Amino acid sequence: MSTPLLLLLVGLAFAVFIGGLSLLRREPLSTQFALETMFITVIVSGLAALTGLSADPIFFILFVVVLYLVTMRVRLLVDLGTLFARRKNYNFAERIFTTALRLWPDANARFLVQLNQGVSSLQQGALDDAITLFKELLLQADQGKIGVKIEAALHYNLGIAYRRKDLEPQAVSEFNQVVDTWPLSESAHRANAALSYGRHKSKPPSSEEDMPGE
Repeated sequence: MSTPLLLLLVGLAFAVFIGGLSLLRREPLSTQFALETMFITVIVSGLAALTGLSADPIFFILFVVVLYLVTMRVRLLVDLGTLFARRKNYNFAERIFTTALRLWPDANARFLVQLNQGVSSLQQGALDDAITLFKELLLQADQGKIGVKIEAALHYNLGIAYRRKDLEPQAVSEFNQVVDTWPLSESAHRANAALSYGRHKSKPPSSEEDMPGE
């Protein structure tokens, strides 16, 4: 089989695999991701055809790495920004999140960045800013534009923000929304712990905020 055709097959397999992971995360499929993957694949396949490049396992590995770095660029930056935010280096984390938003994220990745920006505000005590952002993003969830993983994390963090403002009825409502949205998620596990804490005033969860990455 020729190298250009193999590259096309590898690109297609990459798109199907990542798309399958999105479905497992219960996220909407990204048209932008598919187009970016196919664009890069067609360009590289065309260059291989023009240059007569022979099949080389290392070349195919590098091709997949390039595909991953380009198409997952925003999510990788989200993971990096989250790492700095958890270490309380909020200014640097915010610069990373801002950079991520400038790299043409698809809808799923953009919501993920904004969610983590809200969590960063929550960690810094800017509760009103965090609540406003979470509620704005949840309006997008009502329109079916946000995957349930992010929606569950939004409800959870909004509940944490309400609890820190001593708005316990609103907090309980949001924690229950988490469980209703995705009962088997990590956010739901944390929400159940938060509900238990509210009922029994036991020791609160050791990690309150939910900053989901890739």
